[in-house]
Amino acid sequence: MKIDRPAIGAPCWVELATVEPDASKVFYRELFAWRTETDLRPEAGGYTALMLGAEPVAGLSPLRTSGQPTTWTVSFAVPDADAAAQAVRAAGGRILAEPVEVLDLGRFAVAADPGGAAFALWQARAFNGTTLIDEPGSLGWVELATRDTAAAKEFYPRVLGWSVTVGEMYTQWGLPGRDFGGMTDMADQFPADAAPYWMPYFAVADVDTTAERAAVLGATVVLPPTDVPDGPRLAVLRDPQGAVLGIHVAGTVAEPVGKP
Repeated sequence: MKIDRPAIGAPCWVELATVEPDASKVFYRELFAWRTETDLRPEAGGYTALMLGAEPVAGLSPLRTSGQPTTWTVSFAVPDADAAAQAVRAAGGRILAEPVEVLDLGRFAVAADPGGAAFALWQARAFNGTTLIDEPGSLGWVELATRDTAAAKEFYPRVLGWSVTVGEMYTQWGLPGRDFGGMTDMADQFPADAAPYWMPYFAVADVDTTAERAAVLGATVVLPPTDVPDGPRLAVLRDPQGAVLGIHVAGTVAEPVGKP
């Protein structure tokens, strides 16, 4: 679906910080048919927009600090990054990077929820975020993996105004009747030393073919293609540089949250 802008509180952008930018560009170009547009201004620090045709769907940047892992970060749209940062602190979270202007594009901060999962806050100016949702090669869903599901259910509605739908097997996040993400409990499924995290799922035409292609390109298939009861067919991958991402069949998740 093409949208004008993501709704306030909804996922609006995903960004890969990678130890090997050139290798990551090649991998995702071959996997999702993304092309790259690198901002050549010195102040942009090598930031690259990942494009699906003419539409921006994700970002890529070199690692900024020593020891930082290659990882995907999910950004959520807010009307005021400074006020949102204050709300994060008031709700028991932490601010990992204080709000800062990003050229003329917007205002940006990095936060962590009470369980330690990192995410970003984006106050749009010239750039609103992704314009495609749940189309093959674009963001379709976001998922929180945490050991403190009770704290997350309190934190995110307070900070970002989300609805919480608790099912027998899975909890979903949403805004006015439309779900855009979910939450999984790490307690019984992950190694004890695994840190909580947010993970993007990208829509694809065929999960099995995409997972096979990813493996050929050097990725690890963490979760093989699986049919979720009452949900989509999906898989989880670790790219050659170590970032974890999901894929699911396009058009099989809830209606996108944004302005068509």
